[in-house]
Amino acid sequence: MDLLPHALRQAAAPAPTAAPPPVLVAGARGALGSAVVERLLASGAFSEVRVLVTQPFASTARGLRAVLPEELAAMQFARPATLALAVFDRPRRAHGREDAFYAPAPRELAGLAAQWHGCGVRDLVVVMPHASGSMPAALAAGLASLDEQTVAALGFERVAILRPAAPPGASASSGLQRLADLVLAQLRIMVPQTLQPVRARHVARVAVEVARQLAAHAAGTRVLAPDRVWQAAQAPDAGPLVEAWLAGQPWPAPNVGLGRL
Repeated sequence: MDLLPHALRQAAAPAPTAAPPPVLVAGARGALGSAVVERLLASGAFSEVRVLVTQPFASTARGLRAVLPEELAAMQFARPATLALAVFDRPRRAHGREDAFYAPAPRELAGLAAQWHGCGVRDLVVVMPHASGSMPAALAAGLASLDEQTVAALGFERVAILRPAAPPGASASSGLQRLADLVLAQLRIMVPQTLQPVRARHVARVAVEVARQLAAHAAGTRVLAPDRVWQAAQAPDAGPLVEAWLAGQPWPAPNVGLGRL
């Protein structure tokens, strides 16, 4: 048997490409969580989007897999996820199926992250609400006191935290000034755009870009401030800004404008 033609054919054949990794998501409820999952599915960067649920859930979306806590704890997967996203958002009741999705509370993040790390997750993306002013008081207080250092100290290789909205209680103005600020914010008159809430779908686009690129960059903990989330969300392609941020390059000066009605 002449093996030379066979060897030549083997050498000419393209090398098989590795399948993209799976990703794990907690917090698929709400406008922001739903938008993040949709973006992850559409990106094609992940072989499977595993969403934590509190009850059995049959999904018809291709690439979406519902995961019960006991399944995650038992690591009943042929390929564990090395990247996870925790999304905090106000749950909504627009779709009954969202009741099945697990919505983490801020106080649960450290324990959840520790469990994920023990299951093989090495990179973590934490996405804060895009409109913290609309959060219930308990949730807003929890986010304001979120212990990022505890999460960063768990041993993850990379942690990225996105803060799309200004922290609750950041303003120390008087009662009358707060009322005036509220009226202006409602009307969107003379309010800098960088202080206005970024829409959920735009925050999701930035978050998924961070998730897609994170593993290619150096280890460490990074926090994307509200003004930078706003700027990245306005860009037609957030990829270059996210890449520069993850690489530790200087952030370009924002082009600040005024809100419109």
